[in-house]
Amino acid sequence: MILNQTDLAYIVMAGGVGFVIGYLIRLLISLSIRNSLDLNAKRVKTIAKEDAVLIISNAQEEAKHIVANAKKEIKEKEENIQKNEDRLIKKEQTIENRQTELEKELKKIELSIEKNSVKSEQLLEREKVVIKLEEEKNLEIQRISNLTEDEAKTILFSKVEKEAGDDLINRINKFDLFAEDKLEEKAKEILTTTVQRLASSVNGEMFSSTVPIASEDIKGKIIGKEGRNIKTFEKETGVEVLVDEGQGYIMLSCFDPIRRQIAKIALTALVEDGRIQPARIEKEVEIAKEAIIKETKKLGDMACYETGVIGLDPRISTILGRLQYRTSYGQNVLQHSIECAHIAGMLAEELGADVSTAKAGALLHDIGKALDHEVSGSHVDIGIKLLEKFNVDKKIIQAMKSHHDEYPYETLEARIVQTADALSGGRPGARSDTLENYIKRLNDLEDIANSFGGVEKSYALQAGREIRIFVSPEKVSDYEAKNMARNIALRIEKELKYPGEIKITVIRESKITELAR
Repeated sequence: MILNQTDLAYIVMAGGVGFVIGYLIRLLISLSIRNSLDLNAKRVKTIAKEDAVLIISNAQEEAKHIVANAKKEIKEKEENIQKNEDRLIKKEQTIENRQTELEKELKKIELSIEKNSVKSEQLLEREKVVIKLEEEKNLEIQRISNLTEDEAKTILFSKVEKEAGDDLINRINKFDLFAEDKLEEKAKEILTTTVQRLASSVNGEMFSSTVPIASEDIKGKIIGKEGRNIKTFEKETGVEVLVDEGQGYIMLSCFDPIRRQIAKIALTALVEDGRIQPARIEKEVEIAKEAIIKETKKLGDMACYETGVIGLDPRISTILGRLQYRTSYGQNVLQHSIECAHIAGMLAEELGADVSTAKAGALLHDIGKALDHEVSGSHVDIGIKLLEKFNVDKKIIQAMKSHHDEYPYETLEARIVQTADALSGGRPGARSDTLENYIKRLNDLEDIANSFGGVEKSYALQAGREIRIFVSPEKVSDYEAKNMARNIALRIEKELKYPGEIKITVIRESKITELAR
């Protein structure tokens, strides 16, 4: 195809127009981009200015706060410094005032010393004058009476003793009574406190043992054919068996409480089993003997634990437990020993004595009674030998051996054990006695009192705890009445046996009767 010039001109023109249009479009785009960048730059600049203003504002606020705090701290420190300065000024003033006062006091003391030295010299001179006058007076008295100084003193003292003897005796008696009342009051206070702290049951011990039976048929089994069973039982146990018709029990009688307890255990087992024959009896008795050994060991350990007595040989505990089956005037000896230990401990606390020694001595004071029917000698001597055998502390032996006045009181704990024994045995309900012994003791008290000259009548009171004696005032003086009370007490201590103590009261009254007609 052949283009003409016109067509070429059009093409050239179209290309020029296209170039111009493209250039214009590119220019417009570049201008648009430039305007956008300017806007962004202005926006960033504006934001930066705002942030700068905010930062400067915050910094100014913080600077103001720091300045305020600094000013406050400076003010507080200045106030503290001012207070310390004021306090130091006051202390300086106080010290200066005190120093001034001390100087004044020192001057007063110096003046006083000077005055006293002057007075002392004056007193010495006066004392010399008085001594000289006294010597002149004594010489003058001797010259007038022709007596030496010793002779004059003897006459003067004898006259004073004669005139003021009754007054001196009354004063001494009043002092004795006052001291006795005070001591008695203190002793009563200690004993009352101890007894109040101890709560003990009243004695209810029996002197024989009984075994209940379910029916009368068992009695025939116990007796056996021709009495064979009962004879075997009595032979093995050493206990007398009493079988009465119409009673729902069998009575066992024996002076040995341990043998009686063995018999009770064995007979109870036989009654429960129902098979009663000689071979069975022998077996049950042996079992009962082993049981009683274990039981006595257990009882002895419990007694030591209850009273707080430790460190004893186990064999002593076993022997101690045997006192459970021993009585004294109806009082269980083991319970009596435990009670004595508690009382002794409380008394030792009150008196400042050794509590452990007092408790141990009181607990073991009657241990000889567990063997007194097997070994010769008093229960005190048996107990001493027994404790020495098992290497018991010597202090404990000294504390227990004097409770019946058989040995001297070597320690305070020995006195405490004796007192505890008397309190436990003498409290109401602790011990029982037969009617014959009770009446005989009262009669013996009155017979001893009536055997003294000048006694008009006597009465035993308070179950034999007190005896009141009325004497004739014409035959017995006050001094003789006091001496009589002491002699009666000694006679009672020597001739009678009794728990606790007996109060002797001698009453001397003068009655004058006259008739007006």
